[in-house]
Amino acid sequence: MVSVAGVNEWREGELNPQDDYLVAEEPLEIRVGDVPISVTMRTPGHDLELAAGFLFTEGLITGRTQIASIRNEPDARQNGANRVRVDLAPDVVFDSEALRRNFYTTSSCGVCGKASIDAVRARCITPITSRSAVDPELLCRLPDQLRAAQQLFSRTGALHAAGLFSFAGELLVLREDVGRHNAVDKVIGWALAHDLVPLSNSLLLVSGRGGFEIVQKALLAGVPVLASVSAPTDLAVNLAREFGMTLIGFLRGRRFVIYSGVGRIASGTLDVIE
Repeated sequence: MVSVAGVNEWREGELNPQDDYLVAEEPLEIRVGDVPISVTMRTPGHDLELAAGFLFTEGLITGRTQIASIRNEPDARQNGANRVRVDLAPDVVFDSEALRRNFYTTSSCGVCGKASIDAVRARCITPITSRSAVDPELLCRLPDQLRAAQQLFSRTGALHAAGLFSFAGELLVLREDVGRHNAVDKVIGWALAHDLVPLSNSLLLVSGRGGFEIVQKALLAGVPVLASVSAPTDLAVNLAREFGMTLIGFLRGRRFVIYSGVGRIASGTLDVIE
């Protein structure tokens, strides 16, 4: 997943050759049976988790038992196995046209926020009802835990991360990828494989911003608290508020902002927007 390249570094007026680590980025094709449904640029590794998490968060399956088999397949167009084939259980109805419509609604820049949230409502996502509370002091420690566990980021500086934590602060799983959505799908795919969905007693921390699609994926997995080290978007905040998720941004040092669901954060001196 990492290669070494010769580069030249300019620093304080001097140019010096050196070696640098580069993270791998390759296309992964996900198929349901013989039907290709997605090609995503990802960091190779945990591809089966990525495919399973993607199918779940895009609404093609509702649980692990709906997957009859999942495996890597050789792709003649690429070197190595850059294709995952998923065969669904016989009773699962696969609607490729519905998937295409959902992609348009969630990904098209020309679609308004109302249409995007209406599409989420149509998927019958269950509102978050967990009353578990998280200690703000514990929250402040999580970004350092996440960064310390990011082995590839420390070598390349080019990866997003998603970490699933217990409410006691235990890191359950961490996944890295060039795509922040892929990292979240890998975490959810791991949780599916371990029969942990819905993740009603877990907290998800992501690097980068907490955008609409990240909130949507976390909601589908039943995550009650989603935190990011950067800012969320307005559409992400609206979605979190509608479905009862606690959404936290700017989790840095000893400060964070609560955009939704302040009731799950223990009392203290906090920045609250709700």
